[in-house]
Amino acid sequence: MVAVERVRFTKERETLLATLYARALDAGSRRAVLGDPYAAEAVRHIEYDFRKTGIRPARAGSLMLRVAQLDRWTRDFLAAHPEAVVLHLGCGLDTRVHRIDPGAGVSWYDVDYPDVIELRRRLLPERDAYQMIGASVTDEGWLSSIPGDRPVFVVTEGLTMYLTEDQGARLLRRITDHFSHGEVAFDVFSRFAIRSQKINHVVRRAGATLHWGIDDPRELERMNPRLNSVEVRTYADAEGIDRLPAPQRVILRGFLRVPSFRKMSVLLRYRF
Repeated sequence: MVAVERVRFTKERETLLATLYARALDAGSRRAVLGDPYAAEAVRHIEYDFRKTGIRPARAGSLMLRVAQLDRWTRDFLAAHPEAVVLHLGCGLDTRVHRIDPGAGVSWYDVDYPDVIELRRRLLPERDAYQMIGASVTDEGWLSSIPGDRPVFVVTEGLTMYLTEDQGARLLRRITDHFSHGEVAFDVFSRFAIRSQKINHVVRRAGATLHWGIDDPRELERMNPRLNSVEVRTYADAEGIDRLPAPQRVILRGFLRVPSFRKMSVLLRYRF
């Protein structure tokens, strides 16, 4: 691990520090949902006032439900396809490749902006069959260097809502055109969540802007006929919720009984 890094991200890039800090706080909990030691170590080597994120220990565990569910789907896919390609898009400082610890037959690619990837290289360990690509996920060229003749698992979190609908549609089309078959798993915000983005304190404090809201998984099937929805999860039934303290589980599930709140953020998995 390197010396302390001074980080000066803004807007969408700054939100990755909030999710990193949430994983670090969760790692220090007695009932950690994720228990990510790499996140805690990275936070110790970043010069940044993490209090600015608004993330507090009491909330960190619930924020990990999204991460834990996407980890579960990734593990399930790799168990069935031990020689797959994994694309982690908009990876930020997430340590999914280290948490999953894929077998030798898996080729894993983390993709994010060049400055984010540069920081990753300094903070996080390298490993075999693992490559980092410094590019915007909306760029046209980076996908051509990745083999398309193997099953692929594409995973991303906290990304779709920062894209426009057109950017999201083009990205999904490039993926399904490039690979013969695989799965795509990600989280989405509803249109109500996009309209209500001023109450999202992580987004507001970073000065970021949300664009794309999805209310129905079938919207993406109509947008891209190769996609077939196979699973939809709310935070109330996401992997790891049993690790939350009982009062938090009760509050979260009660909150999510309200339809508009339940649909504000969901996790989607598609096969193509």
